[in-house]
Amino acid sequence: MEYTKQIEDMTCIAKGADHGPAPIPEEGKWVKASQISDISGLTHGVGRCAPQQGACKLTLNVKDGIIQEALVEVIGCSGMTHSAAMAAEILPGKTILEALNTDLVCDAINTAMRELFLQIAYGRSQTAFSENGLPVGASLEDLGKGMRSQVGTTFGTLSKGPRYMDLTEGYITKLALDEDDQIIGYEYVNLGRMMDSVKKGTDANEAMKNATGRYGRFDEAARYADPREE
Repeated sequence: MEYTKQIEDMTCIAKGADHGPAPIPEEGKWVKASQISDISGLTHGVGRCAPQQGACKLTLNVKDGIIQEALVEVIGCSGMTHSAAMAAEILPGKTILEALNTDLVCDAINTAMRELFLQIAYGRSQTAFSENGLPVGASLEDLGKGMRSQVGTTFGTLSKGPRYMDLTEGYITKLALDEDDQIIGYEYVNLGRMMDSVKKGTDANEAMKNATGRYGRFDEAARYADPREE
């Protein structure tokens, strides 16, 4: 290591205060993190790409500084889905510092990783006060039984009004309208439940029927509308 002449000529003075880093909450413990292996926790981060065309929600479960699981959810750009596929393969096994400095293919995923790194390094994880944290695989619980992201897709224009296309319950097939043509309910197909049924050998039409549900005052509608055609 090189020193300037000014430093070399300085009188040496003993360093007194050395209390180390402030402790942060990690999986029910207070930890003085001084290296990457001191970091553990499950948390989420959200990022967007530079043109703000799409976004990513990233969930990581970190144990002793190593990423054990990664849930990558993206929306808004067709290329992002392929980037997410690669990121899910890239992230597990890396330290959070390696992941921060790895090209995760998509700008939004990279940004989400940065935001998530800040949270977990400062002890702002979801499992900060949960003893032993959460087991590997816990992030999938966010997807529910259908193992699909919680997505809401709606659209509206001043001239034609709103359209519900995809909500938490599933793919919207019909909108229920009252006498004033206001939405009072909808019919949906839970695609996760439908595909699970099809995989078990159920006829597709029967599986779709069994996975169809209704929300709101659907049966009281004056008329019904297809959100994609009318």
